[in-house]
Amino acid sequence: MVKYSIVIPVYNEALVIRETYNRIKRVMEQTDEPYELLFVNDGSKDETLDILKELAVRDDTVKYLDFSRKFGHQIAITAGMDYASGKAIIIIDADLQDPPELMLDMIEKWKEGYDVVYAKRTTRKGETFFKKATAYAFYRLLRTATEIDIPLGTGDFRLIDRKVRDQLVGMRERSRFVRGLVSWVGFKQTAIEYERDERLGGKKYPLKKMIRFSLDGITSFSYKPLKLASLLGFLLSFVSAIWMIVVLYLKLFTHSTVTGWSSLAMAVLFFNGVVLMMLGVIGEYIGRIYDEVKQRPLYILKEGWGVGYEKEKMPYYVE
Repeated sequence: MVKYSIVIPVYNEALVIRETYNRIKRVMEQTDEPYELLFVNDGSKDETLDILKELAVRDDTVKYLDFSRKFGHQIAITAGMDYASGKAIIIIDADLQDPPELMLDMIEKWKEGYDVVYAKRTTRKGETFFKKATAYAFYRLLRTATEIDIPLGTGDFRLIDRKVRDQLVGMRERSRFVRGLVSWVGFKQTAIEYERDERLGGKKYPLKKMIRFSLDGITSFSYKPLKLASLLGFLLSFVSAIWMIVVLYLKLFTHSTVTGWSSLAMAVLFFNGVVLMMLGVIGEYIGRIYDEVKQRPLYILKEGWGVGYEKEKMPYYVE
């Protein structure tokens, strides 16, 4: 068994993948211990896979998994953990926003006895004000909405011990939020602070995917949105009952009459909007239940190199 497994999810990273390989390689050579670089190709449409094949042929430490299509960043991390053989697994993105040199500090913390060492961002270079503001709001909303202590300012860049990995591999839920799962399993955890660099290359997360990722994080670890929808429903029902009493009083005991439909239309639109919002919250949870009960595999592998399994034993492998 190798000592360290570096799991690197990649998607259209042809412009940066060689530099990523070189920097991680230089760092890991300093450990003087056996390691593997496990790249997970998440359905790239550029030359990423060709470059990985080239690297794998000339370097025995390079291994890769190739999905049959794009399954998503969190699923790619999951596949990497499934096939990682190291006693410690380090997850790092290929865009070099997270400095590979920090992995040496993570390893030192791991040797001190910590089971999870996560990188905590102090600054986020090269990101727009909108991205920083929404990330700030999301992590604080997530902390408020869930009962799990998910550290602020952290991503997926972290080291996990083998026993933590073994627990995570057994969790096959579809709407995955890996950093939340790592916090949920517990064990001895600590943080290392760093300044996050500007993205060197590769594909950025579009707004649509960030929203979906945020919903996965909240709905995977909290029922509070459902409770909030119920509470809001009761509150609006109470307000509606009071309003009905007021209207009846005005009709029966005063000469006041409704002179227009503006206020009525506004009330109807408001209440209908709230109802639709609550139905949307419920729909998010029902959609996730629907995904779970189908029991489809999390991913399908088209190809693998150096992962230590015969093709016929590789889960969800297709020729």
